[in-house]
Amino acid sequence: MKNFNPADNIQDLQYFGEFGGVNPSISDSSTYTFLSAKTMFDTFEGNMEGCYLYSRHSSPSNLYLDKALAAMEGTETANVSASGMGAITPTLLQLCGSGDHIVSSRTIYGGTYAFLKNFTPRLGIKTTFVDITKLDVVEATITPETKVLYCETVSNPLLEVADITGLAKIAKKHNLKLVVDNTFSPLSVSPAKLGADIVIHSLTKYINGSSDTVGGVTCASQEFIDSLKNVNSGASMLLGPTMDSLRSASVMKNLRTLHIRMKQHSHNAMYLAERFEKDGLKTVYPGLESHPSHELYKTMINPEYGFGGMMTLDVGTLAKANELMELMQARNLGYLAVSLGFYKTLFSAPGTSTSSEIPMEEQIEMGLTDGLIRFSIGLDNDIERTYQMMKKCMIELNVLTSESVLME
Repeated sequence: MKNFNPADNIQDLQYFGEFGGVNPSISDSSTYTFLSAKTMFDTFEGNMEGCYLYSRHSSPSNLYLDKALAAMEGTETANVSASGMGAITPTLLQLCGSGDHIVSSRTIYGGTYAFLKNFTPRLGIKTTFVDITKLDVVEATITPETKVLYCETVSNPLLEVADITGLAKIAKKHNLKLVVDNTFSPLSVSPAKLGADIVIHSLTKYINGSSDTVGGVTCASQEFIDSLKNVNSGASMLLGPTMDSLRSASVMKNLRTLHIRMKQHSHNAMYLAERFEKDGLKTVYPGLESHPSHELYKTMINPEYGFGGMMTLDVGTLAKANELMELMQARNLGYLAVSLGFYKTLFSAPGTSTSSEIPMEEQIEMGLTDGLIRFSIGLDNDIERTYQMMKKCMIELNVLTSESVLME
């Protein structure tokens, strides 16, 4: 990781628009013309570079973004999609078929959990959910039918950290594919450099950063991406989760500021996590020494981008969590909303929102409590001001006592 800086790779990309513009021209076409029938045939068969057939397969705008995101993750190539789930589901379906088995982290995005728990069994694909932080448990769960190890670099919503290097060794030993969702930690962690075979992002979140676009990407080898886009057997081609060219161009522009934004998100989250932990709140943030995987995560990150912008606080009960979130929203501290990576802070109670697909008994088993609030910390310029305003809300609702103010 010392010799790999993803922001440098993004900066070094240089595309010229059709008329010499500093932004690449947007290809606003669903289909493309050919001067000869043979060229059309060759393109349809995948044997013609630089020619386009139909935008469900590829378009110039999407290929620009593909190249940029592959450079960011250090993979051979990439394939963008219309949503994060539009990247996750075809990837897993390309790797697995009837009779196959997946070992997945138990704490993952609720939509991914629902796909693996409720949908793929209809196709004969089974999944075992495990504590991904326990490598011995992961390996013990592998069967002869296992094809994939699946995890998130930093899990949603409990912020558990996956030992990607350790998981990669297990995957290689058993001839499995390690698929890592890196949505929570772009630039901070480069899973492919740690041994992951496939890296997925929801572009909706940090990479786009303005909460106005839904998108996803699968970053992997040329061979795997070609298989995803194969006109006869590719899951992405046949299921059709195609990203619109205008949206692709929009994400491309926002990607250029990702390094600046991630540094600020991380700085602000670290500041708030340290302060609230000192105030006595149950605070989970990978940058805190109290986080069980803090030392591991320090070895995984590109230090200049920090420990990310995601933080959780446990305020005891769902009623108290809802009350606090409503008050913080009323005070303009952020929005009671799902998702992450926006310039304003977003907060939600994941047990009843982004992880609601997970049955209650399983939420309890994994430690997802009623009073847990997941924060996506924003780009606030004066984070001390934000902290004081948030703390005032907490004191008003008796989440914190006034004694914590007097002690400072």
